Amino acid sequence: MTETTKQPKPKRHPVLITLGAILLAIVLLIVFWSWDWFVPLVNSRATAMLHRKTTIEHLHVALGRVTTVKVDGLKIEQPKAFEQEKNLFAEAREVAVSVDVWSYLWHRTLHVPLIALDQPKADILARKNGENNYSFTEDGKPAPKQDEKDQSTTTLPDIGELRITDGNLHVKHDPLQADMQMAINTTPPRDKSRGTIRVDGKGRYAQQPITAHFIGGAVLSFVADKEPYPVDLSVQNGPTNATLKGSITHPLELGGAQLKLHFAGPDMSLLYPLTGVPIPRTPAYAITGNLDYTRDHIVFRQFEGKMGTSDIGGTIEVDPHKKPPFVQADLHSKQVNLVDLGGFIGAKPDKTKAEEKADAKSNTVLPDTPINIPRLNAVNAHVTYHGAHIENQKLPLDNIDAEFFVQDGAIDLKRLNFAVGKGTLASSATLKPDGKLFDTTARIDFARIDLARVMQATAGSKAQGIIGGHMTLKAKGNSIASLMAAGNGGLTLVLDQGGDITAILPNVLGLQLGNAVLSALGLPAHTDIRCFIADMPLKNGIVSTNTLLLETGEARTLGHGTINFRNNTLDYALTTRSQGPTIASLPGAFHINGPIKSPTVLPGAEILGRAAAATGLGFVFPPLALLPTIQFGVGDKSLCSRAVQEVNTNPAAGIAPGNLSHAVGTKKTPSVKNPSKKSDGKKKPNGKPAPQAQKQMTPDEIRAAWNKKLKNQK
Repeated sequence: MTETTKQPKPKRHPVLITLGAILLAIVLLIVFWSWDWFVPLVNSRATAMLHRKTTIEHLHVALGRVTTVKVDGLKIEQPKAFEQEKNLFAEAREVAVSVDVWSYLWHRTLHVPLIALDQPKADILARKNGENNYSFTEDGKPAPKQDEKDQSTTTLPDIGELRITDGNLHVKHDPLQADMQMAINTTPPRDKSRGTIRVDGKGRYAQQPITAHFIGGAVLSFVADKEPYPVDLSVQNGPTNATLKGSITHPLELGGAQLKLHFAGPDMSLLYPLTGVPIPRTPAYAITGNLDYTRDHIVFRQFEGKMGTSDIGGTIEVDPHKKPPFVQADLHSKQVNLVDLGGFIGAKPDKTKAEEKADAKSNTVLPDTPINIPRLNAVNAHVTYHGAHIENQKLPLDNIDAEFFVQDGAIDLKRLNFAVGKGTLASSATLKPDGKLFDTTARIDFARIDLARVMQATAGSKAQGIIGGHMTLKAKGNSIASLMAAGNGGLTLVLDQGGDITAILPNVLGLQLGNAVLSALGLPAHTDIRCFIADMPLKNGIVSTNTLLLETGEARTLGHGTINFRNNTLDYALTTRSQGPTIASLPGAFHINGPIKSPTVLPGAEILGRAAAATGLGFVFPPLALLPTIQFGVGDKSLCSRAVQEVNTNPAAGIAPGNLSHAVGTKKTPSVKNPSKKSDGKKKPNGKPAPQAQKQMTPDEIRAAWNKKLKNQK
């Protein structure tokens, strides 16, 4: 019998056991693997990097040559400084990113075929104190700027498509007074197009309602910088409309643009929030031009349009890198109405009914709109402007040429010149800010200005003559009205061979006042003015009289008194004297007083007391210093120049201008070289007594005496 022997069990090789365990572990890992195991790590790393709590709900990775990483339920909370906000800083239902791993391993180039955002939302906030929630710093404030040497250039990856589905962006920017909601979507690539991005915005900007619609090339086309990036933008901000269409060349390199920009609205000053460039009030406008840029400048070139009834065109260049930005503007008009430029000198074009009612109640006769000093500090500028023809209803001129600088809030008006026929109205000024006021120095020169040209807009006007002279002003204020109310300086003006007085006074002074003055002068209708001279100093807002002479073929009229720009009133007297034997009774003195807007014309004491004018009376009159001005203003051969020489070389006995309106029963009196000083009753070197000052009559006393005189004549 054979005995079966037991076979020994084969021993397992340790290497095989190890391999089997590894294979089993791999199988189990594949079966039970979850990328969500890495979610806590992703959350902590993202939170630390963004300085705010960041979480995802799920993490998915699809491995392959092109690996796709996808997260669900992305939520990024507000930073600490904005924890009270009810909305998250950002969130998305799903975010997917595809990466070409093979390209990176073999060519070391990062290619991202797709970034997809499904229902992304963001809440962008900025406060007036400088805090914002989009600076990823611990305190929520922008990181300090680094020197250009320290800044490292960042190379962006090659991204194939950025896909945004049902995106929503909320922007609340307190410094810009903006609060807007924007819906964002993209369209997929098609043929050679990389797709488009569409943004529709609505809300408020600069305290005005705003709506905007933007269609541009895909964001990645902007980044790729290979082809011109298309732009189609329309914005309505309050009553202002703007459109921008065209393309941008090499956006990241600031290579330039081919953009057509159109602005339209009721007032250019409303463009300030959109452009950052302060512009005075204007009438309605519509302007179209070409927008371009370089690394250093933004240029709005070859624009043309309308502003009110005027045309406007030119080029505006802005250097945004300077603080404040520098603006270079070269502007021109073929024809411009002065009314349309009113805002540039403080006037208010297209006044509302409420403003018109307020103006009617006010005694102010000069523009009182304050110059906006803070906005002048917003830019430095150099502006030139030329208008080939300029006119308005009251003052047609031939052309205008202007140049001014704005530097740190100060205005330097190099020139503001108007051509009037063969003459020139030239002005210059400097305005330096001093608190809320401007320290102002200004000068205006009148040279051979043809009055007929100035008055041609008045239907039927036969006014003529040559005007010359100058005006100076030094004052502190913030409007034309306040500058005159505090001003020092004066006006010297000459009108030579002025033509028909009936055609001039009603147009210059206004119909009602002009006709009243004509009647009070007592001159025959259509009398020719040979010469008119006014030399009137301004001191602390009050205009007084050195010389006021009106000479016609029959008589000379002298004036004295004051014009008060502090309270906008005047107190003036005019006295007429015959130059030869009296043919008709000239009325002598009369008064003009009351508000400048609507003064009262009253007869003087001399009219009340005498029956006829004295004959052969000359005038005490010290105008020799005016001769250079007269010759400069109207020429060497002017009648005014000869009149001044005659009066000074052969003065007849007469009445000083300070006493003309109060003389009763007039007799000849000797010359008084300084009529502004009252006589002390002492004899002069020639042995004759000086004229005595007469009692000043009040307007009520004059009215009562005049009414009594009229009653006695019946």
